[in-house]
Amino acid sequence: MSHANFLIELGTEELPPKALRTLKNAFADGILDRLKAAGVQFESSERFGAPRRLALTITALQLTQPDEKIERRGPAIAGAYDKEGKPTKACEGFARSCGVTVAELTQLETDKGTYVVYNGTKAGKATKDLLPEIVQQTLDALPIAKRMRWGANRIEFVRPVKWLLMLLDDEVVPAEMYGVVAGNTTRGHRFHAPKEITITDPLSYADVLRSEGKVMASYSERHQLIETSVQAIAAEKGIVAVIDSDLLDEVTSLNEWPVALVGQFEERFLDVPAEALMSSMEEHQKYFPTVNAEGAIQPYFIFIANIESKNPQLVIEGNEKVIRPRLADAAFFWETDKKTPLADRVEKLKTVMFQKDLGSTFDKVQRLQKTAGYIAGLIDASVSESERAAYLSKADLVTDMVFEFTDLQGLAGRYYALADGEPEAVAEALHEQYKPAGAGDALPQTREGMALALADRLDNLSGLFGIGQPPTGTKDPFALRRAALGVLRIAVERELDIDLVDIVTFAADQHANLAKKEVVVGQVVEYALDRFSALYQDAGFRTEVFQSVRALNLTHPYDIDRRVRAVSEFSKLEQAAALAAANKRVSNILSKVKGDINEQIDTNLLTETAESALLTALDSVSADVSAAVAKADYAGALALLAGLRDVVDTFFDEVMVMAEDEAVKNNRLALLAKLRGLFILVADISVL
Repeated sequence: MSHANFLIELGTEELPPKALRTLKNAFADGILDRLKAAGVQFESSERFGAPRRLALTITALQLTQPDEKIERRGPAIAGAYDKEGKPTKACEGFARSCGVTVAELTQLETDKGTYVVYNGTKAGKATKDLLPEIVQQTLDALPIAKRMRWGANRIEFVRPVKWLLMLLDDEVVPAEMYGVVAGNTTRGHRFHAPKEITITDPLSYADVLRSEGKVMASYSERHQLIETSVQAIAAEKGIVAVIDSDLLDEVTSLNEWPVALVGQFEERFLDVPAEALMSSMEEHQKYFPTVNAEGAIQPYFIFIANIESKNPQLVIEGNEKVIRPRLADAAFFWETDKKTPLADRVEKLKTVMFQKDLGSTFDKVQRLQKTAGYIAGLIDASVSESERAAYLSKADLVTDMVFEFTDLQGLAGRYYALADGEPEAVAEALHEQYKPAGAGDALPQTREGMALALADRLDNLSGLFGIGQPPTGTKDPFALRRAALGVLRIAVERELDIDLVDIVTFAADQHANLAKKEVVVGQVVEYALDRFSALYQDAGFRTEVFQSVRALNLTHPYDIDRRVRAVSEFSKLEQAAALAAANKRVSNILSKVKGDINEQIDTNLLTETAESALLTALDSVSADVSAAVAKADYAGALALLAGLRDVVDTFFDEVMVMAEDEAVKNNRLALLAKLRGLFILVADISVL
């Protein structure tokens, strides 16, 4: 028999639920990749992950590693044999090191001469002998943030290891890991089947564990079951479940035998902002909130029990008792916080440190007022409402609601502002100041929200760069990368005509103690623009396309974006490659010129038909190209320039630029400078 089915299961105490999916995949990928690296083939595999186990089955695993052909090169012939043709000590030593006689060596001719060579075969190892090391290496390499020890030994793993199951068909693979010897038994559900279960066939693992152990080992199967069960039980009540993807993953990782149940709470709690109720249910209890068809929160929640109870009503009532105090706390915080207006809380921010070198959060608020007001004036937002929003922007940090539910920062401020009678634009800006929170997150919708969101990020960037705490390759404690990307996305996607140098300079000026502000501004602008590369790479743009625009040292993000998109479309044209090459050639020629190049072209010195034709073509499109650029119609400008391909190619085919006649040469250089100048109005396409 040359193949067998393989099963490995590592049993542990409950694994971290937020890490289970990652651990499951890393465990399977690590074993499979190492088997492939060892040359051991197999047909297919299936990975499993549950609260107390990581497992993998492999179908038709090769039982023996293939033989490896070996070729070792020894000394050159001149050093391998003496004048009489007898092997030297070097040759004999090489043969001994290969485990053969000199007579068994062969010769190999190369460009550098002829060498003695040993050609042999290294027999492959039995797969069962390879598996323990492969598994252990995989476990050692798992992405575990913090390992723990248990018992009296020094062994470390993410959680204490309780059992190890390793089978090749029905044969146990001899192995010991973390002090546990491999066997052929697994363990069932903690409550439904707290017993050892024998596995005799690797491919029956999931079915046996389900039927005898009340454990659904497949992560993806549990994931799908929970999602459909939650949706179905909500539909029975005529409501809709709110299923957050991260929460669904976490709940999947918490349960081995998931059963969906629905509970209820008093309608009086619906007076509390819906987000606070949802946060309480999702973050603290791992419950799924519900809404009606219009999206209004309902007094029901859906939870997943890890047991199939004979009396599910008792389980429901128990969970209802647990959630009630949580919701009561939220209601208490809501009512208590409303008694103190946000504006009266701002002074308390003097006791909240933002950063030791940049002052308190109150100091930050004062800077934000000025910066948000300045930006508001640039983007057609209300200056007074933007400044008011900035003044109140951090006041909710000292509310009981945000202290308990930190993820409601900004959103709580919006609700409290509305309750205080603040203008709606101010309230919305308080919520939108933190948008976008990450890649793909929604952007501020209101102009005042954009002004405050930009001000907040620019204050962080200018301040932290100013005190010498920019991000490093591995550390970004203040999320400055995300802040820079947020600035770019707001400017580009909201089509704001703002100059980074201008707004960064203003933000930096609000920091009283920053030295070398001009240097700081340059660093922040450079850092922010460099983040464009990641945005365009994620969007599928070629790196060269962005670099062609970046070469112009522009600092208006929205303008840069329009140019990049135009160049991207231009690069797909048939003429693009030839024109890019021509621009590269022109750039190289002009870069070697010492001194200034004449701007005026003397038509009397145009002795070649091709150079006269190029000047005529340039003159014919020059005004239209300039007009298109002035209207930011960069695609139109490049379309006009694309028509120059033939005349440019002909020029380089027929004209010697560096003519012996100095006047003719300088005139032709002026012609090339005019050509390059038109393209540079949009981008440096020589980079393409």
